[in-house]
Formats: sequence, structure tokens, C-alpha cells
Amino acid sequence: MGEARSRRDVLLTALAAGAAGAVQGRALAAPPPADAKLTLLGTSGGPRVGKLRANACELIVAHGKTYVIDCGYGVTRQLIAADIDPAQVGFVLLSNCQGEHVVELGPLLYNSWMASRGTPVHVYGPPPLRRMLRAYFQSLAQDIALRVDEEGRPDITQLVKVHEFDRSGTVLQDDGLKISAVKVRHPPVLSSFAYRFETRTRAVVLSGATRYSPELAAFARGADVLAHEVMHVAALDRMLARVRNAPGLRKRLMAGHTNIADVGRAAAEAEVRTLVLTRFIPGDDQTLTEDMWIADIKKSGFNGRVLVGRDLMSI
Repeated sequence: MGEARSRRDVLLTALAAGAAGAVQGRALAAPPPADAKLTLLGTSGGPRVGKLRANACELIVAHGKTYVIDCGYGVTRQLIAADIDPAQVGFVLLSNCQGEHVVELGPLLYNSWMASRGTPVHVYGPPPLRRMLRAYFQSLAQDIALRVDEEGRPDITQLVKVHEFDRSGTVLQDDGLKISAVKVRHPPVLSSFAYRFETRTRAVVLSGATRYSPELAAFARGADVLAHEVMHVAALDRMLARVRNAPGLRKRLMAGHTNIADVGRAAAEAEVRTLVLTRFIPGDDQTLTEDMWIADIKKSGFNGRVLVGRDLMSI
């Protein structure tokens, strides 16, 4: 009976895909469900806070464990909006230690403590991560001591486990999940990383902050999903017309971030199945439609699936 049900399920799957003819006298194994779900918590690039998108951060849930990548402003609120208790976050990974990536790292850890965290949380990233967290907890030393003494909470400084690294390679292996990092090009920041999450069924790559980097294209080769930052130069110029430090800011953004043509180029070179556009620069231009983003990517030569990221989208 179980074998008959298995054959029936395979046939139904094939018919739904318009491929019933592929089933010829033998049961085809249905692909296993993806065991690493990516959720875009915030899809705006840069530190500016706007109405259209939350600031950059991603979430991966794999094998029942929760991983947050970068801590843009509002990450705690976005986790709650995604139905994730901050106390469930077991791992935080930072692509670099610029302000927009770490602005809510300390508050996220503190908020998870207020949500009754009793287990360690592991934080990975390049220097000066350890020094930054030490300074943050020192600024709250009086509050931490009060809550430990008066409320019986565990000492948060003992719950947070910091893991600094500054070179490409395996970051951690945990219960069937391998997380690797590759150093990308994000001048003037010397230590900026992309991450690759690999399980038995899926590979997901997150670009972090980078200009076009051949290292990233090679790192992402064959991935099921590549979530890549993207910059629209014409819209960038419209944004810069409204700011005081336009010349210097434009120079730095152009040097350290990836224009849409190069995003498509990287995805094509990597031969990824799905390209997810996120960390938009600028993040608040409502004249840019999803069709416009997709059309520009297709012009660049990438012929795979393209998704235009939205806050709280899951892939």
C-alpha cells in the first residue's frame, strides 16, 4: 500500500509539472523538501531609514535552528513580524562591521535576553566584532547587573559567544548544515564577506555588501539561490540630488556596490537557479517596478529565475 501511494504521488507531481510522459514504468523519486528557508527580513541597502523597505538583514531557518545575517535597523521588529521569537535566534553572522550591518546587533542580543533567553547565542564576523560587543555591554553594565541580581536572569555577557574570523573558509558545521564565507570586494572596507549555507538539499548564497567580485561568482557556483545586493545607477543619482554629500557618497557607492548589470553577470557566471534581488540601492525609489528590475537583469544575460525581494519574502 505504501509503494502504491508513493507511485501515485510521483505521478501526480509529474502531471502537475506537465511531465507525465517522463514516467515510463518506474517510480521517480520526488525531490526532498528544501531544508533551509531564506526570509528577507529587510531589503533596503545602506544605513538610511525609509518607509518603503526595512534595513538589510536576512534570516535562514535550517534543521530547526535560526540564523540571522546582518543586523540592520529594525531587525528585532522584523523577526517578530516573521513570527520568530528573538530568543530562538541561535546564530548571528555579520558580513562586515560597518554601522548598517551592526547597528542593531547589540539591541537584538539584548532584546533576545529580555525575551527570556537562557541558552547561548553565537555571533560570527570579522574584527572588530569582539571589541564592539564588549563596548556595547559595558554601556549597559548597570542595567545588566540590576537584572541579574534583581530578576535572576543569566548574565548576558556569558550567553553571547563571539567568533571572529578574517579569512575565507568554513565558518561552522552544525547538524547537517555547512556555512562557508568568502571575502568579497567592498572598498574601503577590507573585511567584507558573503556566506554560503549548504544542506543536504539546498545551497543558499548571500552576497552581503560587495561590488562585482569574481570570488563571489565562483563561490556561488551551482547554488539554488543567490540573494544579491543591487544598485540602480539612475535611481541612485535621483537620490543623490537630495543629499548634501552627494559627490563623496556617489564615489563610495559606485566603488563598493554592484550595479544591476554586474549582478546579472555574477548570477550567470555562477549558473545559479534563482537570483533574488535585495539590499536595494536606493531602497526607497517607488518609480522602479518589479518588471523594470527583472528586465534589466535579463538584459545582462542571466536566464534563470529572478525574484525581486520584498520585506518578509520567504524563498
